[in-house]
Amino acid sequence: MQEIKAIIQPFRLEGVVHALRQIKNLPAMTISTAHGLSAEHGAFDQVVKTKLEIMVPDELVEPVVEAISKAAHTGNVGDGRIVVIPILQTINIRTGEKGASE
Repeated sequence: MQEIKAIIQPFRLEGVVHALRQIKNLPAMTISTAHGLSAEHGAFDQVVKTKLEIMVPDELVEPVVEAISKAAHTGNVGDGRIVVIPILQTINIRTGEKGASE
């Protein structure tokens, strides 16, 4: 199981979510507003982005990354970044159940 984190332009969110909904058996995702500092042109300017967090089985990593990459791409500076992180363990808060996949 892997966690995919993506920081994207807020105006690309609808297209990214639409692309992700086309992937069969995709589990839930978390979407939040992220505030960052960009060091463009020698100054630190605050920028607002959208952050997606999705835990997926290994076989869905590539389709999810590809869907996000295509749907979030504008070709302009600031399109964002995707990070894939291995998940060692998950714990269901309600039940206490532990495992790498739930």
